[in-house]
Amino acid sequence: MPVLRDLRLLLRFGNFRRLLAVRLLSQCADGVYQVALAAYVVFSPEKQTSAAAIASAMAVLLLPYSLVGPFAGVLLDRWRRRQVFLYGNLLRALLASATAVLMIAPVPDWLFYVSALCVTAVNRFVLAGLSAALPRVVDAERLVMANSLSPTAGTLAATAGGGLAFVVRLAVADSDAAVVLLGAALYLCGALAALRMTRDLLGPDSASASVQPRFTAALAGTARDLAAGVRHLAEPRRRGAAMALGAMTLMRFCYGALLVMLLMLCRYALTSATGDGLALLGLALGVSGAGFFAAAVVTPGAVGRLGPGRWIVVCAGAAAVLEPALGLPFATVPLLAAAFVLGLTTQGAKIATDTIVQSSVDDGFRGRIFSVYDVLFNVSFVGAAGVAALMLPPDGRSAALVITVSLIYGVIAVIMARFAHTSGSHQRHRLI
Repeated sequence: MPVLRDLRLLLRFGNFRRLLAVRLLSQCADGVYQVALAAYVVFSPEKQTSAAAIASAMAVLLLPYSLVGPFAGVLLDRWRRRQVFLYGNLLRALLASATAVLMIAPVPDWLFYVSALCVTAVNRFVLAGLSAALPRVVDAERLVMANSLSPTAGTLAATAGGGLAFVVRLAVADSDAAVVLLGAALYLCGALAALRMTRDLLGPDSASASVQPRFTAALAGTARDLAAGVRHLAEPRRRGAAMALGAMTLMRFCYGALLVMLLMLCRYALTSATGDGLALLGLALGVSGAGFFAAAVVTPGAVGRLGPGRWIVVCAGAAAVLEPALGLPFATVPLLAAAFVLGLTTQGAKIATDTIVQSSVDDGFRGRIFSVYDVLFNVSFVGAAGVAALMLPPDGRSAALVITVSLIYGVIAVIMARFAHTSGSHQRHRLI
């Protein structure tokens, strides 16, 4: 397989192997920690979980990515990246251990959430640093390959970490604190793996770091750059990219709302015990992940035949029809099928959106646009959790939420279809 061949080629670079080891351990720990946090909030026997609590947990997990992410590079261009991996993972190991203590101690919930928030905030620096360090460990010819394979491997590691967390909690110890301590141990391993690289290997160069603007000026400059990216996206000739980003933001909103409903259903309506509910949630997330994989297989050919805009129409239209048909019975098997459809349509639309943005936006603005994309992606998810918290009953059965989400999907499909038709007509007139 070409992917395995490319990976074997990259693994010949010793420093790439060391950096990849840091990524795999760090992101595996992320998967363990996030599943443990979700299990504690949703499936603890002593807790009467509410949709509001789930929304709070999602805000803790995702808002740091949105708020800290665009500004992480300001500090990463000043700090030794190897030291970011070392001390960042050590700090996360310490904070995760504190989270485990807070899970078993009689403390206010807000203190637990502050601890979790700190762990996920540090995570953004580590992930950004891993991407920034790649050009230091591979040559220019293989950089694109490394940028493709390394994050993919990290995502698989996070998924494996989540699966490991499910196994540990269900089979080894029915304790969320024990699972969090496993995550802390993996963070510690990530810190130790960073020690295999020299302090200055990953940059930044001393000369470039010394000429960086003052910290406050750099933060203000980052904010101006993001604003310039938004203005670039608002230009008429980039309307297609703006429309695709808007459609993807709304589809992410729908995904978040339905995920909160699924969590509540697994906790209360579809199972009789919290252990059974956690197992069902793991199965549903696995099925949704299979939908994500199917999207990666199907989308390139579909985009080649239909174009990325029309493929978004197909994804949104399919979700509009199939999600209520499968979701409204509120039964296990149809909901698992709905999870697959949701994974396929959401990821298919995201791949198409990425393609539109990459091809429509000038190279000098691409990084800033994707930072804006990242913020929209996560904020819409958290916002969806908040809306779901207002609409969902205690057991999670809400026909109103399913129908509302279906209508949003339908609106996306109609608007994108009209835009694709108008754009195609304009292109034909120009050719004539």
